Amino acid sequence: MGIQPWVIVEAPDARGLRKVVINGEVAGTAWSFDELVRLLGRLGYPPSTDMQDPATVLWRGRDSGIWPDRPWRRRATAALMFLGLLVSAALHMAIGWPDALKALTFAQRIVGAIFVLAGLVQCVAAAAVFDHFGRRRSRVSGSLVLLGAFIALPTSAMLIFMWLEEREYTPYLLVFMPLSLWSVWALVLLVREKAWRGVPQPKKFAAGVVFSGLLTAVSLAYSTMYQPTAEPIRFVLKATFGRPQTDADAGYVAVPLTLYVKNDGGIPVYVVNDDYTVWGSEFSRSEEGEGLRNWAEDTKFRYVPEAERYARATDREVLRTGHFYGPGAWLDAGEEFSSQKVVRLPKDAGYGELEATVSMNYMRKDRGRIDDRFSSPVFSWDRNNKRFYCPPEQCGENVVYHGRVRHNNNLVNVTRRPRYVTAIWSPRRGPSVFISSFDFGTRGLYVYGESIDKAEVAREKDRFGTAMVSANAKLLTSGFLRRPGTG
Repeated sequence: MGIQPWVIVEAPDARGLRKVVINGEVAGTAWSFDELVRLLGRLGYPPSTDMQDPATVLWRGRDSGIWPDRPWRRRATAALMFLGLLVSAALHMAIGWPDALKALTFAQRIVGAIFVLAGLVQCVAAAAVFDHFGRRRSRVSGSLVLLGAFIALPTSAMLIFMWLEEREYTPYLLVFMPLSLWSVWALVLLVREKAWRGVPQPKKFAAGVVFSGLLTAVSLAYSTMYQPTAEPIRFVLKATFGRPQTDADAGYVAVPLTLYVKNDGGIPVYVVNDDYTVWGSEFSRSEEGEGLRNWAEDTKFRYVPEAERYARATDREVLRTGHFYGPGAWLDAGEEFSSQKVVRLPKDAGYGELEATVSMNYMRKDRGRIDDRFSSPVFSWDRNNKRFYCPPEQCGENVVYHGRVRHNNNLVNVTRRPRYVTAIWSPRRGPSVFISSFDFGTRGLYVYGESIDKAEVAREKDRFGTAMVSANAKLLTSGFLRRPGTG
């Protein structure tokens, strides 16, 4: 040994940990005197070793009675850091996983994958907590913990910013609100102790962190703002009457009707509701030209205000109506569909013209996803379905489609109440659609008109990109129908 002591106990560091050096080599570290005795015992030094003998142990900086470690405080800090990183990792994966797997656009999938990757990085950072708040055997554990805390701060801040837009309660609020406070505390603590010390190339590490943040921001902006609005929706929608044919019963005429739709744009769409209706209209001559004077009264027979000098609409009846494609189905970009219908009516029906109207309510698939159960219809007159039952004398007879709709950017979903899309159809009222937080699981059909928030419905219409397209066709009946009593 020479004149050097064979055991040297260094002064406590900032955390109260004292390094133990034997013959010039670091043999370990100790938080307390008892831990030092156990360490030396494992190295073959008997417990009877005189720790106060300067010829045996040299105490540098502080004597054997100075052990400033506060184990409960250190362990509590490590536990809180570990728990915060795990919660943040779970939140990132919950946000990113659905988008990474199911988002329609490539940019949205990239954003989802980045969130999943950020969650995995935070899992690694959580594992590094034990080393960083322990004996720090790894040089990079502090940098990993710092990176994990840095990831949590902008995400929680962004979630709070998005939540403030609507200020709705969501269970995720109980996660990202406390997480934002935790991330500030964690960053202050780690920056104060310079946790990045020991990383081999700190400048490149910092540049990588900044680049990752910019990549996330650009990808998110592209997927949420540019992509949903850059691609317009274009439809080709037609209703075409065919050549009338005499039915097997000579007293009836069959009029073919072709309905056609094509998604002529670049964005797939959901069909939320659709309807075709064939009307028969009667007209009376207005030989004195008084039709213009009575246009207000005649307007009740038409969809839009219209006036004609020498003819007046006297009646308008529904001859056939229904769906032609089906709520819950979708049309991919470039996809087309046609359906053939037949309208049968007696030869002496007396209608002056037939009019076919076809309409479609759609939702952009790059804005949201509709659950599969939406496409299953329920009937308001079915007493066995208590969620949707409404007495016919109060609500009429309606076919209802109802299901959860989720925004394609899952960041929006976690900062809002659940949204539901509802489509209602009946022969008397035609189709209607709305998206809101109204859920038939808690309130019945008969109250929805009073319960829905019209301002919310308007916002969700723009947010999910819902709209309606329509077309019509007319056919004069003079060639195949005769007026009653004309033979």
